[in-house]
Amino acid sequence: MTITGLMEAGFRVRCSFIQTDPSADYLGVDRNKARVPVEEKENTAEDDKKKAKRPDLKAISKMMEANAVMYPKKRIGDLPGINVGHRFYSRAEMVAVGFHSHWLNGIDYMGQSYKKGVYHNYMFPLAVAIVISGMYEDDLDNADDVIYTGQGGHDLTGNKRQIQDQKLERGNLALKNCVEQCVPVRVVRGHECASSYCGKVYTYDGLYKVVQYWAEKGLSGFTVFKYRLRRLEGQPLLTTNQVQFSYGRVPHSVAEIRGLVCEDISGGQEDVPIPATNLVDDPPVAPSGYTYRKSLQIATNVKLPTNVSGCNCKGTCVDPRTCACAKLNGSDFPYVNCHGGRLIEARAVVFECGPGCGCGPGCVNRTSQRGIKHRLEVFRTPKKGWAVRSWDFLPAGAPVCEYIGVLMRTEDTNHVCENNYIFDIDCLQTMRGLDGRERRLGDVSVPGINNFDGDDQKSESVPEFCIDAVSTGNIARFINHSCEPNLFVQCVLSSHHDVKLARVMLFAADNIPPMQELTYDYGYALDSVSGPDGKIIQIPCYCGAADCRKRLF
Repeated sequence: MTITGLMEAGFRVRCSFIQTDPSADYLGVDRNKARVPVEEKENTAEDDKKKAKRPDLKAISKMMEANAVMYPKKRIGDLPGINVGHRFYSRAEMVAVGFHSHWLNGIDYMGQSYKKGVYHNYMFPLAVAIVISGMYEDDLDNADDVIYTGQGGHDLTGNKRQIQDQKLERGNLALKNCVEQCVPVRVVRGHECASSYCGKVYTYDGLYKVVQYWAEKGLSGFTVFKYRLRRLEGQPLLTTNQVQFSYGRVPHSVAEIRGLVCEDISGGQEDVPIPATNLVDDPPVAPSGYTYRKSLQIATNVKLPTNVSGCNCKGTCVDPRTCACAKLNGSDFPYVNCHGGRLIEARAVVFECGPGCGCGPGCVNRTSQRGIKHRLEVFRTPKKGWAVRSWDFLPAGAPVCEYIGVLMRTEDTNHVCENNYIFDIDCLQTMRGLDGRERRLGDVSVPGINNFDGDDQKSESVPEFCIDAVSTGNIARFINHSCEPNLFVQCVLSSHHDVKLARVMLFAADNIPPMQELTYDYGYALDSVSGPDGKIIQIPCYCGAADCRKRLF
């Protein structure tokens, strides 16, 4: 069961949360042992009014009383089912599942009571999770490396200033013990979010090792405890920078885009502008070294086949029994006409209507020819260079973009050194599926390959044609590899039926939430790439997938 489902089952917490008045959000007061005003005052009419604004607090109290919390006992490390990038729309939601047991304090830790359990060999208190929400003036957050200020001595009026010395006790002592015992902590970052009912959204950013601690005079002249945390390797990329766009929230103007380095990398060629952001480099730089192009450029020594005759449908294709293009797809249309057109399933080859067809541009069987329709962004990553994400929700089967570059003969690329932007047009590999996965030839009529056997050994020959996007291309050149991708490659034929010159499209393999990085499997076999000296080239993979192959090739 998902976390949301659990909470809906347990006292319908989410329904109560949604009714909460955002103006009553006290959750911004982090890491302090202070009490909420409603707990200090007498039961007056004003007090009852304040309580009514926080049904989430009442809900979590009821869940704890009924033992309905998913993880009632604190534990070190990740919690099953809560992956990096998971978003909580309230501190109370974290309490409801046992991810962070304090709706107010920033440091969650195990006390002395855990000495008798599975952690009896540890020294307590011991921190298990922290929340970073910019409430301390001495904090310094550099994503993978954090300087975190301990708890206590904080002004609760909201000006983020220290008003007294901190003490090495409770959460502060717990973090110190993490340093000495090499115990990682879960790190959650909170950001302002207009789409959240409490005004904030909290994102789980993975496990961090507490590598150092010390005491110093803070900016306000009072003693504070500092902790340096370093993110553990091998985890999915940080998603904190995506929080401001969570669940479809996009900037209202260019000025609201954080780290903007280019308003539109397509220079107005695409129907939807494609901004580029860089929060990694100092000073930030924009993508460079290439020319953006919306359509394929054909090399001079490549001749495309003449246009084939198409269907006789008028306006739009509706009857697969009479449509000639549908017959090529096994007497069916490969797309459904919803959300702008979606591919029903991955196929060996998709035959679309082309120039010789009687139907118009609105035909569902021209879905991949409509260009980029979703709001995409190119962004800089710490290890993988440039990457791509969508501001919109992408339903499974949605077309994302075509791989654009120079269509050329593969033999003409041999002189190019270290070109990582070449896409071999190999429909046979697509039919077999990468790494021997499920074959998807299906019931299609592809000239010359109808007797193809997916169990045969892969051809040793190099594909005759490729697309080179090193110097000219579109947004597809920035999409990274992943061993567990959320996009898949689909060969498409429209103006002709030569599979060696098929168009290369990228489709959503699953429902993709906004601001999740878009990736596809590059399909390299390990030890398959050699340098000019004949030695095997090995490139590490930083996709962060659970079953990552650790190497790109």
